Amino acid sequence: MVEGPFVVSADGASLESVAVVAVGVAAPALRLAARDVAGAWGAGGGKHTVAVCDADEDALTLACAAALDALAQAGVDATDVSGLWWGTSRPPFAEGPSHSFLATALGLDASTGGGLSAGSPHAGMEALIGAWDALAAGHARIALVVASDGLVPGLGTAGEVTTGAGAVALVLSAATPPTDGSGPAARLRARATRHMAVVDRYRGDGQEATGDVYDGRLFREQIFLPLVAAVADGLGDEGAGPGARAWSIGDIDGKLAGAAARALGAPLASAPVHAELGDTGAASALLGAVPALAEAGVVGIVGYGGGRATAVLVDVERPVAGAAGALDRLHGGRAVTYVEAAKARGQLVPMVDPIPMGVPPASAAFVRGSVEMLSLEGARCRFCGTISTPPSIHPHCVGCGGADTDTVRLARRGRVETFVVNQTMPPPFQAPLPLIVIDLDDGARVMLQGSPVDADTIEIGDVVELRLRRYAVERHIPVYGYKALRVPGVAAGGRAGAGVGTGAEGSGR
Repeated sequence: MVEGPFVVSADGASLESVAVVAVGVAAPALRLAARDVAGAWGAGGGKHTVAVCDADEDALTLACAAALDALAQAGVDATDVSGLWWGTSRPPFAEGPSHSFLATALGLDASTGGGLSAGSPHAGMEALIGAWDALAAGHARIALVVASDGLVPGLGTAGEVTTGAGAVALVLSAATPPTDGSGPAARLRARATRHMAVVDRYRGDGQEATGDVYDGRLFREQIFLPLVAAVADGLGDEGAGPGARAWSIGDIDGKLAGAAARALGAPLASAPVHAELGDTGAASALLGAVPALAEAGVVGIVGYGGGRATAVLVDVERPVAGAAGALDRLHGGRAVTYVEAAKARGQLVPMVDPIPMGVPPASAAFVRGSVEMLSLEGARCRFCGTISTPPSIHPHCVGCGGADTDTVRLARRGRVETFVVNQTMPPPFQAPLPLIVIDLDDGARVMLQGSPVDADTIEIGDVVELRLRRYAVERHIPVYGYKALRVPGVAAGGRAGAGVGTGAEGSGR
């Protein structure tokens, strides 16, 4: 592979035909003020906030939300996606079906290709490059690229002030999508990669928290800034100076990206996203670039992690679908204290034993039911149209008793039919916990957990959305399911606004 301002593959085929069709974003439910983190250790803090995953959120739930947002913005059905490329520093399974779980939750076809990149924050850029190559080589027609992270910083480390969480997704196409213009809204134009055998941030086997760089000044002057300059130079003259009107650069401390952008001679487009969410790890560079994709011009993106830096140029002809308003979809979230954030991250736990599940998450029951749980499936009766859920529990129609049914994906919105709020719950569940019966927009009826945030305000008739959440970690295996989260700003019996709840995950747990 020859990498430069005009990237070509080994057989001479141009890689510049890859279009950026749409983007999607997602952020977790909680926000922690940097000054509260610093104050807990007697230090000064900044004015920004960092996003924190609640106890039922992780890199997979964020990835799912961002990907659904991107597909909706693109107007692309999940069954049309050729491949899913997912990059995350910390997949939910250290070794296991992480990619398969995400693909199933999104409703992708079982034959969908792609791959999972992990091991450092550079994973998001690796996912992008993998999809780019597959599209250019003709192995895929529509690619879904997702980068997500929910890193856990070490208690008392410098990284606590900046480490956040978030996700971004891009729908890429090898063909020009149907538009009113003469070509795609944006296209991938050039790329370059450089590496250096150094230890920067790291997490060893058996460790939950990510450690800081050993020497911040050494990292800045001899590792980060030189590598960023090198990859920008590798893009050729088009990547330097006025060639890119703005840069998005992954930043682990809130200062390095600004210094790098000044050296490159263009504004730092990723600053507003970093101020809202903090360093989002594998998602940082791509997520920070999303607002810049709403304006014409060349946008430079640099992702760093694990001693590797990759720079990409995106040529934007007109606003990319989903880019405008992306910052608004990331805003919000429930403000939490430092102690509450430590609890959510699992760094502060009570001395009680969780109640073990009666059925192991790798048992036959989960193997048979995991697809319908992740895909949110029901069985529609061909005779009377009733949707029975879940299909494995109801092999016959609950309406007429018929056995002739079709598997369908359930609607993700509905209204509260009735509910009860449990005031006491065994670990790992948190009280008060609503249990809600929902009439979905497609006529199906389901009963799901709600959010403790909604416990005091939920009413019959409220509009709720079903979102993928992590229910528990059993025998070191994450167990996923859907929760019903109240759509904010919609009173009981009212109408939900278009697009409410898409992307940002700040309305509930």
